[in-house]
Amino acid sequence: MMPTATTKRHYAGVAIPAAPIRATVPRVWTGMRRVRVWDLPTRLFHWSLVACFVGLVATGYTGGAAMHWHARFGYAVLALLVFRIVWGFVGGRWSRFTSFLYSPARVIAYLRGKDDGKPKAGHNPLGALSVFGMLAVLLVQVGTGLVSDDEISFTGPLSSFVTASQSLSATWFHKEVGQWTIVALVVLHIAAIAYYLVRKKKNLIKPMLDGDEAMVTPVPPSRDDSHSRTLAAAVFAVCAVGVTWLAALG
Repeated sequence: MMPTATTKRHYAGVAIPAAPIRATVPRVWTGMRRVRVWDLPTRLFHWSLVACFVGLVATGYTGGAAMHWHARFGYAVLALLVFRIVWGFVGGRWSRFTSFLYSPARVIAYLRGKDDGKPKAGHNPLGALSVFGMLAVLLVQVGTGLVSDDEISFTGPLSSFVTASQSLSATWFHKEVGQWTIVALVVLHIAAIAYYLVRKKKNLIKPMLDGDEAMVTPVPPSRDDSHSRTLAAAVFAVCAVGVTWLAALG
């Protein structure tokens, strides 16, 4: 109950109690606010990469004529990766690398369950490691694909720039090491999403669909307007043209 106070009025020498006056008590706001965390270009990058991964797996295991589509999906991944690297410097606040570049001490503290109490958005320290690891492995996988030669149905556009033994080594790595490393990272990524959903009751998929995250303590949002989206489209167009030129070298 709210505390009350009363005053007295006097009339003809007789004290008459006045109506109680309700004291003012600060009201604490406990609601959630939606904050734009993932801008549209970042979300499109994410789901396009997922689609390309599915296409690469399907065409890679099919082999034969499907390897031409495997190469096309690989070129698409390269364009997406180059775009994401550029967008990591000029994109929305929480898509920039500086927003999830954590020190080793911060990562260790997070793994030990120690929270610094600061409002957070985007990738946590463990998620940041996953992002950087995935980008690095994908770049290596695409790079080995560009110089590979399976001597059957596919020759990378840059294979002529390396020796035959180097090309064969790249092909072996691409097939035997790189693909399984990526599969392992994807499985870990899905497992982490399931863990947060089941154990921590936090849906990590929804913000990557609509871009917003519900927060008790709001943080500055990512810019996601017509200007930033036009910039993203221009950046991706340049990346796509560059990859198309690279593919034509073969």
